[in-house]
Amino acid sequence: MRIGHNPARFIEKVDQPAEIAVAVVNCIPFLSGYYEQSLDVLKVVVESLNATREKAHPYDVMIFDNHSCAEVRNYLKEASDQGKIQCLILSEQNIGKIGAWNFMFGAAQGKYVVFSDGDIGFRPGWLSASLELFDIFPNVGMVTARPLQTPKMYSSATFEWGLREKVLEEGRFLSREVFWEHARSIERLEDDADPNLPVRMPRITYSGKVAYAGATHFQFMARREILQKVIPLPSEQPMRGERALDIAINQLGLLRLMTEQALVWHMGNRLNVNDKVEVRPARKSIMKRILWLPGIRHFLLWLNNRIFRLYFLNVE
Repeated sequence: MRIGHNPARFIEKVDQPAEIAVAVVNCIPFLSGYYEQSLDVLKVVVESLNATREKAHPYDVMIFDNHSCAEVRNYLKEASDQGKIQCLILSEQNIGKIGAWNFMFGAAQGKYVVFSDGDIGFRPGWLSASLELFDIFPNVGMVTARPLQTPKMYSSATFEWGLREKVLEEGRFLSREVFWEHARSIERLEDDADPNLPVRMPRITYSGKVAYAGATHFQFMARREILQKVIPLPSEQPMRGERALDIAINQLGLLRLMTEQALVWHMGNRLNVNDKVEVRPARKSIMKRILWLPGIRHFLLWLNNRIFRLYFLNVE
């Protein structure tokens, strides 16, 4: 039985999704051992995404939580209430990273999807630099917002195009500082090479813009229509199968590129000294702040209830 009119019927316009969705997959089953600092790492991810927002390119943050512990879920709910997360999915089962991909890539709206593991930090300019490669280069499939060494076999279409267009060159282009920032994060032991000697990388210069050949599945940007062509991807184990996406994008003949600067960084399961982000307090409009003052909010909600009862329940 329905009494009265649903107030939603009088809403004339609903909020529209942003052109860009930033999709993050997270799983922190407990906060000890390997995962002791993982919640602190996740907080850096969320705060860095909010600290680096660009007015020209708004985006919605979407987080898929693969059945984390209560402490992590409570933090995510709080961040969502503060407006730092626009879409929060709390899965009662761990469906794995690829299962989360299939869900998020299918549900995302807008033109672009940015994916990130739950241990990636974002630096100012990461979004505009990624978009610039889509705007300048033809047939771009994936863009990662930092350079690093990736297997050539998963970017063969990129190399073939670069050689055909005579815009690809291989040489010592990547600074060791940028190289080792990522290499250390995955426990790669440093060598005794000259620290001033750059690392060999395949570089592409097209229409005056420089990018590196390759991309990685721990962080990337892609057009939504392309991702929806390759899903669903097979999902059998929690952290296996990411290469299926690399292979699918490459088989479509699309370019896999990386930005010239390191605009994202990998933290892993431990924070370093530099893994700090300034926390910006959530902002509300002046009207919202006034309406949410306890005395005003309680009075207006009481008044709304009284009006409903008078109109539809005939209660004095």
